[in-house]
Amino acid sequence: MYQDPQQKATTKSKPPQPKGLLRKHRLLYPRALLRAHRHNHDVMAGPTTRARANWAVDRATSLAEVWAIVAEHLGPVGAWQLMLVCRAACAGAKEFLATLPGLVVCGGRTGGGGPVSDVRRLNLATLRWETMPSLLLAREDYACCTVRGALVVLGGETSGGEITSSVEMLSKGKEAFTALPPLSCGETTVAAAVKVEESGSVAGQVLLLGGWTADRGLSSTVHLVDVATGVCTPQPNLLVARGRFGAARLPDGCVVCAGGLDGNYEMLSSAEIRNPPVQGATDAAWTQRELPALSVERFGCSGCVLSNGRFAVLGGMNNSGQILSSCEALAVGDGEHWEHLPPMHDARIGFACAAVAGCVLVVGGCGPKSAEVFDEVLDRWLRLPCDLPIDGLLHFMGGALL
Repeated sequence: MYQDPQQKATTKSKPPQPKGLLRKHRLLYPRALLRAHRHNHDVMAGPTTRARANWAVDRATSLAEVWAIVAEHLGPVGAWQLMLVCRAACAGAKEFLATLPGLVVCGGRTGGGGPVSDVRRLNLATLRWETMPSLLLAREDYACCTVRGALVVLGGETSGGEITSSVEMLSKGKEAFTALPPLSCGETTVAAAVKVEESGSVAGQVLLLGGWTADRGLSSTVHLVDVATGVCTPQPNLLVARGRFGAARLPDGCVVCAGGLDGNYEMLSSAEIRNPPVQGATDAAWTQRELPALSVERFGCSGCVLSNGRFAVLGGMNNSGQILSSCEALAVGDGEHWEHLPPMHDARIGFACAAVAGCVLVVGGCGPKSAEVFDEVLDRWLRLPCDLPIDGLLHFMGGALL
């Protein structure tokens, strides 16, 4: 269609009217800024912006730091899966996994022999077992936990069936265990140890719960142990005598004990909780009360704390002599009760267990030498490609994060 040149020039010279948000802000923005805004808006809408966005995505996904953040959000299982995506994702996942402590398995009893002194650590970045300094004394059925970044081992049964009161410690980065003063409360085995949050002692303190002694048999005694000196201060007893039971410290400082064997050598389904002393109280002492019973007796079970603060009990043996793969967790709120968790792939008793970054790691026990992980988000157990590098089996060993 023919158009008069003058009219065409007039049409071109007429500035377009601002619309929407720009019209409202016409008096607030200089005309040059409005023109720049329109130009940028046009650029954002065009293919150049898509190319820039694609470049930004490509750039971000090529950075290991970005994948490390993603891996931290997904947890260990998700991080292991990310290692298959690309080279940058693999590097970022390893960067995150390298920040996590490994599962240390030490001592224990082999299937055909006595106590051993071997110590190994499962590196979560490589899923390989690393050899660590050996225990000074081969032992099984001892109590252990991590205190201020150091692995502390207390008591246990040594070669020849002797019960010991010895204590040793492996500090992070050190090349050997260090012998510490023995327990002033005497020899003990099949007890549990839980660290205490405090800062006044030299090397930390632990609660030593229950266990078996030569003079008392299975006991309900509880001692507050000063790691540096071995001095054991008596605390209020457990509600029942326990040995080979699950115990852990909750985020609020309470300590839960469940299952095990009692003074009459009966397998237990009972559970109890100990509340720490009230700060500033004149008669500062731990108090305890009974919890609802487990769904089944569990001797030789393991206990840990999930990322949501619930106490979980895994495996063990029931009164019928059946080794269990079942697991359950203590739910709080409208009435405390135990809720079933998915069962492990392998039934286990006397195995190593630890919770880290939304996952629960288990390995070994009377029967399997396999390792598996429970992902709390997926709500399922997955086998790990890292069996214990031993001939036969290993059970009644200690396990902790370091």
